[in-house]
Amino acid sequence: MIYHIRHVTKLTYASPVANARFNVRLVPRLWDGQIMRDHTLRMIPEPTINSTRTGPYWVNTRHIGFEQPIGNLEIASDFTIELPPIAPINDDEPIEQVRAGAVEERDLSERSPAPYLFASRIAVMSDAIAQWGAQHLGKSPHIIASVSLLMEAIHSEFTYAPGKTTFDTAPDEAFAARHGVCQDFTHVMITALRSYGLPAAYVSGYLRTLPPPGKEKLVGADAMHAWVSVWCGKRIGWVGFDPTNNCLTREDHIPIGMGRDYADVSPLDGTFIGSAPQKMATAVDVTPLD
Repeated sequence: MIYHIRHVTKLTYASPVANARFNVRLVPRLWDGQIMRDHTLRMIPEPTINSTRTGPYWVNTRHIGFEQPIGNLEIASDFTIELPPIAPINDDEPIEQVRAGAVEERDLSERSPAPYLFASRIAVMSDAIAQWGAQHLGKSPHIIASVSLLMEAIHSEFTYAPGKTTFDTAPDEAFAARHGVCQDFTHVMITALRSYGLPAAYVSGYLRTLPPPGKEKLVGADAMHAWVSVWCGKRIGWVGFDPTNNCLTREDHIPIGMGRDYADVSPLDGTFIGSAPQKMATAVDVTPLD
């Protein structure tokens, strides 16, 4: 599949703010077989500081800064990406073998399972989630079958409810309420998996959405999406699970980056000097080209 993605973010401040610094994570970090055909990242006004870095997680970060006060900022990311076909997984690994292998793994690269075994800034450990998750993960002796059962439980037991949570809602809170959005479902699933000794990562990206039959695609109807990537042993590697849609990831899932939780891959974060309230508006369009 070939997609064109346009992602526009507009920040407006009630009064100008000084020394604004931002981390922008909107340039895809390519996985195996993915091809970036083009990419532009436009910012109005132009930043004084503009540098790119990678690591320690699988994400590209553009660091921008402004020496002059700013009252608004517009960031537009446009890119065309080609995703290879995802082959069906017709095999599985014993879950105990994967757990043991993750602890013994000595790889310290950005795609190593090691950083994804432990608690992180948002995906903190939770006894309640650990006990609940173990009930589902223990139903099958194999890794993909077990994780699929956990994913199915989240999909069936939780209600998709936009506006009920925020970007920093703790997994425990979303779990207790049994509602949230893709970010919350991903954090809950990650917490359950790590509690069971399985490496689990947060993937930020886009999801192709299809309009109803006979209807045109609405401008801005798409949005950023989140799902879980699970290390399923050396032989199988990382596999994507989407608890919001109860499916393995496929060509409709367009990844941007992978980290321990949302904080590592958020599209935009930063600081400034001042106390002015801000407003942020985002519009995303995902257009298939083939």
